Amino acid sequence: MERFSDNPILLPIESHVWESRAVFNPGAIYLDGKVHLLYRAMGNDGVSRFGYAASLDGYSIKERLPNPVFEPASESEKDGCEDPRLIEIGNQLVMTYTALREYSHLQVYQIAATTIAKEDFIKQKWSWGQRKLPFPGIRNKDAVLFPEKVNGRYVMLHRIEPDIAIAYSEDLMRWCDISCVMAPQVEGWDNWKIGAAGTPIKINEGWLIIYHGVSVDRVYSLGIALLDAEHPEQVLYRSKEHILGPKEDYERFGKVPNVVFSCGNVIIDDRFFLYYGAADSVVCVATTPMNELLALIHK
Repeated sequence: MERFSDNPILLPIESHVWESRAVFNPGAIYLDGKVHLLYRAMGNDGVSRFGYAASLDGYSIKERLPNPVFEPASESEKDGCEDPRLIEIGNQLVMTYTALREYSHLQVYQIAATTIAKEDFIKQKWSWGQRKLPFPGIRNKDAVLFPEKVNGRYVMLHRIEPDIAIAYSEDLMRWCDISCVMAPQVEGWDNWKIGAAGTPIKINEGWLIIYHGVSVDRVYSLGIALLDAEHPEQVLYRSKEHILGPKEDYERFGKVPNVVFSCGNVIIDDRFFLYYGAADSVVCVATTPMNELLALIHK
């Protein structure tokens, strides 16, 4: 991956109380000729909210709103909404995220999901729908939906620690057929825990996914895997080496050192754009031609 020369593309803004400490882990979607980013932001209260920014070329931020566009609104997420991921289904967008609450000094996190009309999203009318918990009471995170149905059912990748798991649904409400897709490798860059990153990409060979891997020395990196087109619980390829790991100072030093963590990716003119949080502190982007990314699975 080629890092953008002007990384980071988003920094905290000290005068904005809600995003004064850190901005990171953006979800991304390409609509209406621009990249829309929903990024996780934290202020002095330590509560995560989502901010909005947009780019016309995928690199430079041309718009950034001064107020959060999504905030905690229920008991299950009273201590934060984290790591948004976006997909388009018909005339609406579906956002999955992690709902966090503190309980007896422990972090209780679970998957949450909501929707917004595509037109409202583009017009920045933040009329989010009902917030739902696909697996209520289950400690779970890193949920991302496939952008289309597989064999008539919706598909979700999620993380039941330390593995990437999969689930299927007829209606985006009730989920079944949960199974493990990938586990940490015995050795290497992803030998402690793993989780799905941004929206899976449909290619001729199957479903291409980006995933994060954490090593036992707590270094977060990003790799790729290929899942079967009709049976995405089957892994056809998995990268032995990461495609992006913490190297630059803004990735190695910050709120949490040695972290690159992605929740969003888009394709513009056959170029793959990977948006990621660096050291849980700033937002960055790295890119590569799609043919070079696909060449990795053909080796």
